[in-house]
Amino acid sequence: MKKLFLSILIGVFLMTSTYAKTIVCYFSCTGNTKALAQTTAKALDADIFEIVPEVPYTDTDLNWHDSKSRTSKEANDGKIRPAIKSKIDLSKYDTVVLAFPIWWYTAPKIMWTFVEQNDLSGKNVVAICTSGGSGISGAEKDLKAHASKSANWKRGARFSANTRDSELKNFFEKVLK
Repeated sequence: MKKLFLSILIGVFLMTSTYAKTIVCYFSCTGNTKALAQTTAKALDADIFEIVPEVPYTDTDLNWHDSKSRTSKEANDGKIRPAIKSKIDLSKYDTVVLAFPIWWYTAPKIMWTFVEQNDLSGKNVVAICTSGGSGISGAEKDLKAHASKSANWKRGARFSANTRDSELKNFFEKVLK
């Protein structure tokens, strides 16, 4: 009986330390990434924070077919940094999961704002994304270039909005070990 109790206690400790003090910070306009972020937070028993732009995106802003749309302009101008409505203190977190859609093969510029404004030094950082077809490698490269240099970036991945929590748990167990 003592061995069983000790095994359970050790197992709980290991699961807790794997996801110790984790937060999922996400940006979503259409709801796909929000669904992924919520499932991820639930799977990891993590806190969650929505990155909300100070000026919300409209359907017209999101029209990637229009070269004059807000998102098209943001994608083509490396200096644009959309303002974020509220701030978060990440100091109590060991792991920060960044969840976002892929826009023009990278993370939306508001994610660049987020990593520039928040100190990720010494934290495990995992980027996850939703996308119709693009991978995450370009976004990871861009975010790393604009984030704290001493952040401990882990391999990220692309997921669908309806990914199961068991698949996310499995992914994070491998990435964060």
